[in-house]
Amino acid sequence: MKILNFLVIITFLFSFNLSIANDKNLNIKITKNLRCLICQGQSVYDSDTEFANSLKLVVANKITEGMSEKEIYQFLKTKYGDWILYDPVLNQKTYILWLLPLLLFLIGGAIIFKNLKIKKN
Repeated sequence: MKILNFLVIITFLFSFNLSIANDKNLNIKITKNLRCLICQGQSVYDSDTEFANSLKLVVANKITEGMSEKEIYQFLKTKYGDWILYDPVLNQKTYILWLLPLLLFLIGGAIIFKNLKIKKN
């Protein structure tokens, strides 16, 4: 009986530590994908501004409340707009953001191809 109680306690402690580790990893993942609105080009994870520190606490609280990663992103997008995310979603407002690199690549390739063809002739 003592062994069974010991195993139950060990299992509980292990799962509790695993849960804390998962929460911490999720917190790091989310804060690395959030843009610090005060700093230029830094993530919330890398920034030490007051805004970033408060946002880290908000994310930690939302994780503790049981919100999923998607729900936290949606909450922050509602509050701060799409700019808060480093990886914006594909929607009507961001089509140009996603398609412009492809268009520039194709146009550049066509120009290079045309110049090579002219040099051969």
